[in-house]
Amino acid sequence: MSVTIEEVEKIARLAKLSFSEEEKIKFTEQFNQILQYMEKLNELDTENVSPTFNVLDVNNVFREDKVKPWLTQEQALQNAPKKKNGLFSVPKVIG
Repeated sequence: MSVTIEEVEKIARLAKLSFSEEEKIKFTEQFNQILQYMEKLNELDTENVSPTFNVLDVNNVFREDKVKPWLTQEQALQNAPKKKNGLFSVPKVIG
């Protein structure tokens, strides 16, 4: 499988990007290099390899979930720079 310049142009159009002719050629070559590498990886025998295999013996380092007391509304807001009606007040960021 390989990518053509026309396919790169289509991808660019879908992504609303524009490229020079040199960039289109370069991206076509890069896409094809990636696909060649993926084809090479497809040659590997992964029949007996679990999908989550890790070369290192890694154990889950997350703590066990335990129910703990939570903060009251007053405690949660005590260090807030601005409060309004018992909630955090933040500046408007979207017009």
